[in-house]
Amino acid sequence: MITLSFPPSDTGLLAWSLNLRDLITATPIAFGLVAADATAYGVVHATFASALAACDPSQRNKAAVVVKNAARTSLKAAATLLANKIYGTATVTDAQKVELGIPPRSSPTPIPAPTSMPVIEVLSSTAWTVQIRLRDGEGSSAGKPAGTIGASVFSFVGAVAPTDIGAWKFEGSIGRVKRIEVGFDNTLAGGTKVWFTAFWFNGRKQSGPPCAPVGTNLPGGGVSMAA
Repeated sequence: MITLSFPPSDTGLLAWSLNLRDLITATPIAFGLVAADATAYGVVHATFASALAACDPSQRNKAAVVVKNAARTSLKAAATLLANKIYGTATVTDAQKVELGIPPRSSPTPIPAPTSMPVIEVLSSTAWTVQIRLRDGEGSSAGKPAGTIGASVFSFVGAVAPTDIGAWKFEGSIGRVKRIEVGFDNTLAGGTKVWFTAFWFNGRKQSGPPCAPVGTNLPGGGVSMAA
């Protein structure tokens, strides 16, 4: 069920409805309707028009307003039912919908996959734990590029970082880009080389390219602060 945006005033709604009624009465099939649809809507329109006329300032009273408001609600419901039939008819063009006062549905803007890569900074190494930080290489003040919601972080232990992301260990995904601590096996010898890489991802879980690996050496019991 679609939701229509109706004119805010009663007089505006009446004019809008009159246009709709006249068009679908003249050629109902062109809009994916049948004559009975136009006839039924014509009755609802006439009821609202009469109820609105009864609310003329010289005649207005509380009972008339109640009747008019009920007729307005019925009119909007009937127009929404017609609009659903019209939207469900593939042969009805966007131009016809505009003519009826029923704007065509806007197509969702596709969300592109991220194209930029994070920048990884090694902040410190303590024993077998390395603290790193991710930031946007394009300088976003939000810490991550527009259109992304987080980053996935990976690590690798070895002298040379692999080129295949499948060979890396997934450390987790983060939403807010802050300091991240990555722990390694405490049986690793001091001086062992470890590497980090990461990529951004968007709300559809589409990932961007991984950044160039950044390496550091585990102190293995000591503390090493990044320069």
